[in-house]
Amino acid sequence: MTYCLAACVDAGLVFVSDSRTNAGIDRLGVHSKMHAFTDTEGRFFTLLSAGNLATTQAVVAELRRDVREGARTSLATVGRLRDAADYVGSLNRKIVEKYGNDDSEEGFNPSADFIFGGQIGDNPHALFHVYAQGNYISPTALVPFLQLGEQKYGRPILDRIIQMRSSLATVALCGLVSMDSTMRSNASVGPPIEVMIYRASSSAPPVHIVYAEDHPYLRTIRESWAVNLRRAFDDLPPLSLPEGDVRLVEK
Repeated sequence: MTYCLAACVDAGLVFVSDSRTNAGIDRLGVHSKMHAFTDTEGRFFTLLSAGNLATTQAVVAELRRDVREGARTSLATVGRLRDAADYVGSLNRKIVEKYGNDDSEEGFNPSADFIFGGQIGDNPHALFHVYAQGNYISPTALVPFLQLGEQKYGRPILDRIIQMRSSLATVALCGLVSMDSTMRSNASVGPPIEVMIYRASSSAPPVHIVYAEDHPYLRTIRESWAVNLRRAFDDLPPLSLPEGDVRLVEK
């Protein structure tokens, strides 16, 4: 299982991903699911991946090769972010179709999904969820974030905290709490945890942080969040129960 999330707010972009992969409970591995493309001047792109590991690695390898070899269509040549999302989607679809008819192994699924975001020059920064079929969607002003993989455990805090006017630091912290909540409830999601923070229209390089499993900041967040959740629960108005014997009446 995987958990990746990204947010597109007024100030810029934030990406958060776990690094655990598995092909069954006894075949756990560690692979980065965050892939930054910062070697083209005036352009920033980051890709988060989920799904078949061979497919995601093939897509990333082809993206890098097209830039390196000066292909006609690449992340170095596309004029708009939507063109870049189309390009990522076409590569994904091509690789999925290449292996999609292989029925030699029961349960084989070559599909992969991506969160792709970035900025080209002075154009607005943006974010896309690119599906295995090659199409994509964008977040909205009301819900300015996207998720991949194990979404349900980490979504409540995103819904309550992240807004278009949120600071990048707030969004990144919210993403880490969302990730910790997911790891708490699903053992197939795990560290290292990667965070990428990109300030829109900035000439400064993006901030990339990798938190190992025993990183003291992750431990502090986990402990503080648990304590404050219990405190918030204890501060809720008490449940008022009716007096007397209450019975469930079946119709």
